[in-house]
Amino acid sequence: MCSTGFVRSLGFALLPLAVCCIVANVLLFFPGGTTQYLQEGKLSRLVWFMMGIGGGGALMFLPAGVFISLGKCTGCCWNESVVMCGSVTAALVGLAGSGYCFVISAMAMLEGPQCDTGLGWSYPFANEGGRYLFEQETWSNCSYPASIVEWNVTLLSILLGLSGLEFIICFLQVINGLVTAVCRPCCYKQDYTLNA
Repeated sequence: MCSTGFVRSLGFALLPLAVCCIVANVLLFFPGGTTQYLQEGKLSRLVWFMMGIGGGGALMFLPAGVFISLGKCTGCCWNESVVMCGSVTAALVGLAGSGYCFVISAMAMLEGPQCDTGLGWSYPFANEGGRYLFEQETWSNCSYPASIVEWNVTLLSILLGLSGLEFIICFLQVINGLVTAVCRPCCYKQDYTLNA
């Protein structure tokens, strides 16, 4: 039984996740849907790490493309093993990209947004270790941009979820590829000796 069909389905699953990561990260540059804060340079510093555009987005197109292009089995056991080793390498790139997106998104979530508190622009939740996430009454400390805490928490939560799914998909391919590359030749050899 060929496992490349499974790998292709993983590739097709990665494509919409990568696109959604890019969209979520782009939206972080436009709090409230305006360009004002981008032009004034008053965005949270971790947004500039482009975790969704680079790590969870563009970098994920490599493993997705490799997984999708595997095609059907050619019937050659050795060939499939080599192809699966290549897909494991692509999956490791995907693990790095999704891991980067997850870690930077988590750091941004813990730090909280940069906002105007009435006393100037600052990170009012930076030293709370993420406690503000459970104390919604403190979100009103941010006057401008309007609803910036909700904006950031929603988009960063989406990035965390999507990059987590990407990580799981790539990890599944690492396991699948290693098992296929290592075990399939042995299985075929055993079949050959039994049929001889």
